[in-house]
Amino acid sequence: MSATVYSIRDSIKNLPKNIRSSVLRPVEGTPEQARAAAVFGNVFLHIHPARVHENSLRFGYTLGLGLISFYLFLILAISGTLLMFYYTPSTQLAYHNMKDLEYVVSFGVILRNIHRWSAHAMVAAVFLHMCRVFYTGSYKAPREFNWVVGICLLLMTLFLSFTGYLLPWDQLAFWAITVGSNIAAYAPWIGEKIRFVMLGGNEVGQMALIRFYVLHVALLPVAALVLMGVHFWRIRKDGGLSRPADR
Repeated sequence: MSATVYSIRDSIKNLPKNIRSSVLRPVEGTPEQARAAAVFGNVFLHIHPARVHENSLRFGYTLGLGLISFYLFLILAISGTLLMFYYTPSTQLAYHNMKDLEYVVSFGVILRNIHRWSAHAMVAAVFLHMCRVFYTGSYKAPREFNWVVGICLLLMTLFLSFTGYLLPWDQLAFWAITVGSNIAAYAPWIGEKIRFVMLGGNEVGQMALIRFYVLHVALLPVAALVLMGVHFWRIRKDGGLSRPADR
């Protein structure tokens, strides 16, 4: 009886410690294993592996183009969210909103230029990143699947740039999308249907603007985020960043 009482008392006394242990899951072992467990147990630190090959960190090999592309995406997401506060996807108001950003809103022209030039830079960075991967043979086994994911991310980057082109609703945007949709219409058999789905009709108007807006601010960014998550996960599963085969 007394042993049972002491057992219950010890359990109650150690309850906070047990809860903390169940949440944090401490791992006993060597100091190196403890450091690795600290990385595995933190969602932010877990983005990077516990060990990295020294040649994977050579700037001259990767040029940091993948991270540059990701950081540019973050800049675009932040600046684009701020721009949404001053933009209305309407053929009557969109162009005036752009002029308000340029002449009325404090630092509006800076915000818009940050978004615009970051978009141009991201297209260039992603393209150069793909060229670097191809040039160094980093698409070969076991990274074939991640190469396909990278191609999808390149297409997403181009689609994001294309859909954002119409949003200012000026002459350049109007005729650029007109030319782009007409090019899509030349696809065999389904070209006219593709053009109709793109524009929501037979001409560049309100339906086209709202469709491009939804694609630009919602559907394509979410798809890009999912693909980036898969891309980063595959980098980890494939043994980290690529490196020279003989290193």
